[in-house]
Amino acid sequence: MRAIAVGAFRADPALVEIPKPEPEAGEVRVRIEYAALNPTDWQTAQGAPDDGPAPRVFPVVIGVDFAGRVDMIGSGENRFRVGDQVFGRVARPNATGCGTYCDYVSVPQDSAITVVPPGLPLRAAAALPSAGMTAAQILETSVVRGHESLLVIGAAGGVGSYLTQLASARDIRVIAAVRGPEHGRMTELGAAVTLDLTDRPLEAAVRERCPDGVDALVDLVSTDPDAFAAHAALVRPGGIALTTRGIAAEAALPADVTGIDFRLEPTPVLLDVLAAGAAEGVLRVPIDIELPLEKAPQALDRNRTGGARGKTVIVL
Repeated sequence: MRAIAVGAFRADPALVEIPKPEPEAGEVRVRIEYAALNPTDWQTAQGAPDDGPAPRVFPVVIGVDFAGRVDMIGSGENRFRVGDQVFGRVARPNATGCGTYCDYVSVPQDSAITVVPPGLPLRAAAALPSAGMTAAQILETSVVRGHESLLVIGAAGGVGSYLTQLASARDIRVIAAVRGPEHGRMTELGAAVTLDLTDRPLEAAVRERCPDGVDALVDLVSTDPDAFAAHAALVRPGGIALTTRGIAAEAALPADVTGIDFRLEPTPVLLDVLAAGAAEGVLRVPIDIELPLEKAPQALDRNRTGGARGKTVIVL
């Protein structure tokens, strides 16, 4: 089958041919129709820490999000049937090194995979798992509970777009920090304020709108602890600063601001909730661009440079 893979960490992702996976007991094999790009995809290719302690098996196929149809069922009891339209997220490449930028993937039937509800296109379902579950679980942390204002750094990307919608639906005042003229789109998603970081420094813009600081910060962009600490300085005393990049523990945060390193815990129940919201039109799925599989390496490079606007979907 076709796949976008790397033969070693820090190698360039390339289109290759690898064997089709066979589902083991309790697994389903999915014929993938769409995969979605996440920043963790290129970070994994570069050798960033993954979701498990086991060593990688090369070639490593890139990607974790997928949508498609069940093609084969492994032995034993199973909650799916051949032909079911499904979507989900693989925890990490499995024993055959298989991610989701490929034609087929085998996943445990009790993992983060579920049936696509009526009315939700497969392309939209593929764009939900990682970004949607991350946004939803961030809102379930203490970051938002009891807080009225939320500063989101990198709000125009996939996670930020979902987070802006979900937070504003809870009457939280979202201050969306973006790069470029995104005011109209972010306002449609529910942002109360949109700050263009190419126009003026973040600190000055935030202090003008919130002189006493924001209640909470979600930083989806910073990879440097010092940069995250500088953003956390915009949080009022007693507030919370969360990062999805695993750098809170290394950052010299203000003594009166609590830092959180967020880690996603995927569940099929959460997928069902997000899918229902998207199918009903309550949650907009922000797809930026669709590309064929052979263009995925260029898409990874584009995402690595920053400035994502919604989700990139790969068509198989």
